Amino acid sequence: MKHTLAVLVHNHPGVLTRVAGLFSRRGYNIESLTVGVTENPEFSRMTIVVDGDDQVIEQVTKQLNKLIDVIKISDITNEEAVERELILVKVRANPEVRGEIMQIVEIFRARIVDIGRRSLIIEATGDENKIKAIESSLRPFGIMELVRTGKIAMVRGTKDKG
Repeated sequence: MKHTLAVLVHNHPGVLTRVAGLFSRRGYNIESLTVGVTENPEFSRMTIVVDGDDQVIEQVTKQLNKLIDVIKISDITNEEAVERELILVKVRANPEVRGEIMQIVEIFRARIVDIGRRSLIIEATGDENKIKAIESSLRPFGIMELVRTGKIAMVRGTKDKG
């Protein structure tokens, strides 16, 4: 089962290397990893998607907690959260098929961010299923290039009681 871990870390050089190295040394595969500065520039937040059972996730969490730059780890897999990925797709788009591609873009609430003589670059955001669906819909036209971010996620609401 895929688990999504939200890891708050100090925003220092080398932290990403130490975290990724930990996974590598233990033989755990990272499905996706995104890192960005938080509202406080002293901290970064990593969203790590790991495939493993509860025992693997417990082991990963214990090992991450041993790293000095790790402040907090939350397994938000079963939390009510907003999850998003970003995809940029450069697709072959001769004039005869542009209208059809534009309909797909509209259906997925994506947008065209660049127009070439024979290509379009399309940007889409959404959950993993939406990203897979738009990629699948555009594939028949000929994908020239594709890049995806990993998942980012944020738990809904507040944890405050009262």
